[in-house]
Amino acid sequence: MLYRNIISARSLAFPLGLAICAVAAPVHAQDRPPAAAEGAAVPDSDDFHDRRVSPTGEIVVTATGLEQLDVLAGTTVVEGAELQRNLEGQVGDVLAKVPGVSATNFSPGASRPVLRGFSGERVKVLIDGIGAIDASNTSADHATAIDPLTAERIEVLRGPAVLLYGSQAIGGAVNVIDKRIPLRRLNEPFHFDALAGANTVADLREGGASLDLPLGEGFVVHVDGAYRKTDDLDVPGYVLAPELRADLLADAAEEEEEGHLEEAEELREAANRRGTLPNSGTETWSANAGFAFFEGDSNLGAAFGIYDTTYGVPLRPGTGHHHGEEAEDHDEGHDHDEDHDHGHEEEHEHGEQVTIALRQYRADLRGRLALGDGFFSALNTRVGFSDYTHTEFEGDEVGTVFEVKGIEARAELEQNRRGGWGGSTGVQYYFRDFDAYGAEAYLPKNHTDQMAVFTLQEIDFDPFQLELAARYEATDVESQVAGFDRSFDTFSGALGLIYETPGGLRFGLNGSRVQRAPSAEELLSDGPHIATQAYEIGDPGLDVESAWGVEAFVRGALGEGTVSLAVFRNWFDDYIYLAETGEEEDELPVFQYLQGDARYFGVEGQLTYPLYKTGGFTLLADVRGDYVRAELDDGTPLPRIPPLRLLGALEAQTGPVDARVEVQWFDKQDRLAPFESVTDSFTFVNASLAWKPVRGNDNVTVLLQANNIFDSEGRRHASFTKDFVPLAGRNFKIGVRTSF
Repeated sequence: MLYRNIISARSLAFPLGLAICAVAAPVHAQDRPPAAAEGAAVPDSDDFHDRRVSPTGEIVVTATGLEQLDVLAGTTVVEGAELQRNLEGQVGDVLAKVPGVSATNFSPGASRPVLRGFSGERVKVLIDGIGAIDASNTSADHATAIDPLTAERIEVLRGPAVLLYGSQAIGGAVNVIDKRIPLRRLNEPFHFDALAGANTVADLREGGASLDLPLGEGFVVHVDGAYRKTDDLDVPGYVLAPELRADLLADAAEEEEEGHLEEAEELREAANRRGTLPNSGTETWSANAGFAFFEGDSNLGAAFGIYDTTYGVPLRPGTGHHHGEEAEDHDEGHDHDEDHDHGHEEEHEHGEQVTIALRQYRADLRGRLALGDGFFSALNTRVGFSDYTHTEFEGDEVGTVFEVKGIEARAELEQNRRGGWGGSTGVQYYFRDFDAYGAEAYLPKNHTDQMAVFTLQEIDFDPFQLELAARYEATDVESQVAGFDRSFDTFSGALGLIYETPGGLRFGLNGSRVQRAPSAEELLSDGPHIATQAYEIGDPGLDVESAWGVEAFVRGALGEGTVSLAVFRNWFDDYIYLAETGEEEDELPVFQYLQGDARYFGVEGQLTYPLYKTGGFTLLADVRGDYVRAELDDGTPLPRIPPLRLLGALEAQTGPVDARVEVQWFDKQDRLAPFESVTDSFTFVNASLAWKPVRGNDNVTVLLQANNIFDSEGRRHASFTKDFVPLAGRNFKIGVRTSF
């Protein structure tokens, strides 16, 4: 009890201290050049390439602590027309066309980013530089509590700089910038943004709007809201992958031979289902309100928001899931009586649908205190608090409830750049209290407490630049229920060197040594999980995961175009991964967290170049691709690694009308982990037309889209559910965006 009281005091005292520092005079408009910070209009861009790469190769990013620095490994920013074109309900799907980025695609309602083949605990998802503080990292069926409809832009961060945000960012970090805390002063009576859209593949209806108002000199308030609803997803051909469909038909034949005609018919019906993915509809709404006060180079802001979503979880056909005789001992350990077991068994035998209802209440604080011309230029603070509840329904009954209460807080001292040397040094605190209760609470109540110190330094000795990053973390994971308490000390460091040509082309090399403490889910899971239809088993004895990494890259201006190409390699000691064992428990496949040495190799790149320019017409070419190979030291492939992907596009820009046609090709993935199935290759052809109907005003854009024009069947190999959750079929969409 004394230990818990100490932890509770720390979890409150640290962010409270940061808040007090920030109130003294707080966070700046960290995402725009000075003119934008003063409220000047920032022109929107319809370029589909990373427009954060200037002609000189300078990278401009908004993540806290990075706006004064050059990010050596590259940053991709999705905003404006590209964000509108790729807008989906989950962040993972929005970014799925970015080189090096795939998505978990568990269902239309839950899809998290996969960066360079890494997912879950190795990808940090941020809101304006602070963690999402949800449960999306615990399981693939948990949605990310971020609404892309209210995002101003989304950044994908890689390289040494990501150590600012945690050792969990081995694969990189995704930073979603919204305006819940106003980003800049306003010199206009108000600023209004709105977006609406509809599509045919899921009967989508969506809309979002935000309003910023200046109230007195230097004071800005913000409100926003969004709503999105879809029905069951239309898919090409059969819902099930060929291998799974063949298994079900074989099972149907066996049931028929044994005289179980009703069971045989149900299996055949499931095997032959086509055209629509059942139980895949979603409904989401969000609302945020915030304010910021700007005084000179200092400012202070706060916000409160609600994110609410309900979505269906498609179940694997033919999976028996109930607590029968095999599970009696397990159920008795969870105080389940025989009547409950029988009722639970009957529900699943009759195919009860599983839906998830998720709600997060979130409060945020952001502050910047200008410190003048001394060694340090500013103190930046950022605090986020989350109260998150995730309920899994089995039919109309509550199955399992997951609750997360957490705080993440950080304070950074930003250095004035002197003689080509600049940097940022800070501390970060994270506390998460996790509880799960109900029929299938596969994870005991636990809490994670983490304190970190970090620094990022950059030295410019033209034409070379050197970037160094280091981070120390002390992590404690405790579960009184499970009698578990372990502490981990980890140290991570990275070094980057770059050479820049006079034309703005950059060549660089990064090296890193990263350590990550195992998460509570990896350590303590033990039980059936209905939404993932798996029996998940952790390992309380897991060691710290360590990795050496090296990356070579070239990026920047290439004549009138831009290029970004990176090749990377990682060597892991005690790599933690979730693998199917081939065993069954409670009539569910067993997935267990294992540990072993592993290695990753990958390449990713993008080239954009104007093929033809005359007057007001430009024809741009866009070529993208990525490839990852990941395996254990004995050569066994790791599970759920995306295959080779290529994308080619032509975009004609005329000012009032821009047209784009693109072809996406996904290779077959037949380098399989044990018990994985092959994912066939597929090709999508997409087209879009963006029209600015108001002459002389680019603030209104009408977007017409046709995606997967030839209705091709596609499945993401990174998905746990790929064999029975295909990607969307032919889809026609209309969207309208305005800003004034």
